[in-house]
Amino acid sequence: MKDLLKDKIALITGGTAGIGKAIAKKFVEASARVVICGTNQERGLLAIEEIKNQVDGADISFLQLDVSNHAAVLEALKGVLENYGRVDILVNNAGITKDQLLMKMSESDWDDVMNINVKSCYNTCHALVRPMMKQRGGRIINISSVVGLLGNPAQANYAASKAAMIGMTKSLAKELAPRKINVNCIAPGFIVTSMTEVLTDAQKESLLDKIPLSRFGNPEEIANAALFLASDLSSYMTGQVLAVDGGMAIGF
Repeated sequence: MKDLLKDKIALITGGTAGIGKAIAKKFVEASARVVICGTNQERGLLAIEEIKNQVDGADISFLQLDVSNHAAVLEALKGVLENYGRVDILVNNAGITKDQLLMKMSESDWDDVMNINVKSCYNTCHALVRPMMKQRGGRIINISSVVGLLGNPAQANYAASKAAMIGMTKSLAKELAPRKINVNCIAPGFIVTSMTEVLTDAQKESLLDKIPLSRFGNPEEIANAALFLASDLSSYMTGQVLAVDGGMAIGF
């Protein structure tokens, strides 16, 4: 597994914590050169320091970037392409939640979630699809959610954004297959991150009742799926939604 992504250049949005950081660590362990994006410089620098301390010879850097800003993404990723020569793997992981019943949800709560979770995918793909087409190869991995498959009360904005990522994945897969670019999606279930840490014990118990494996996942389990989709192990897969959710999507 050490050289599974040898000489590959990977860009990971939302890569400074949780699932994104776990994917970054997994990729550098597989010998990829990794750029993680985030808006918080302090957290980004801490993340790359942590990964470098854990993985000998880790080639990882931080790019401070608001991925919801189209012009900023185009400019920043132009710089990445100039610096590295190409991007082989794009992981769209940036995401936020602003939960509220729809009748109480503000327009800004709707717009913020859609901009960070969906528009960011458009922005990064728009910047990198043409270079990937020219190099006749690449991997795009969109991190959706089981909520995008099932829906969830008080998460109409989040569910809509994650369902949109799935639709975008399938459409791009059809567009880009002739140029040997694979586009797939991971739909995590409830994973132990800062997003689930805010849940009450009662909420956690209620969710566990809906998970056939009776536990929350951990970020490394999502990173394992991302490594599979980023590598040649998944060379005959495109347009797929890989649910890593303890069985939530199938129910009991």
